[in-house]
Amino acid sequence: QVQLVESGGGLVQAGGSLRLSCAASGRTFSTYTMGWFRQAPGKEREFVAAISWSGGSTPYAHSVKGRFTISRDNANNTVYLQMNSLKPEDTAVYYCAASNLLGTTKSLYDYWGQGTQVTVSS
Repeated sequence: QVQLVESGGGLVQAGGSLRLSCAASGRTFSTYTMGWFRQAPGKEREFVAAISWSGGSTPYAHSVKGRFTISRDNANNTVYLQMNSLKPEDTAVYYCAASNLLGTTKSLYDYWGQGTQVTVSS
């Protein structure tokens, strides 16, 4: 069992930056693939980025590649999402998730946080 708590969301102007954090409980954090997803009002939840247990593989959604960076600190059971050059279309609730498999499909992820709101103003 893994419990996930996101933080770091907020309101930022277009072109600005935010760093999201996801703190995980449980001794097996380092064995999980961790992912970030987002859901805008009226839209499906979509994949943003993921990181393998070792950090060696980091797939990104095309819409965020080159602007967002995912990283993890296994010693502190935390995964991060550094978001630069933010755009209004990045506005969404951002969710952290954990999976036993590396992938971009939300059905692969067994554990989810409650989400943190990111709002980018134009």
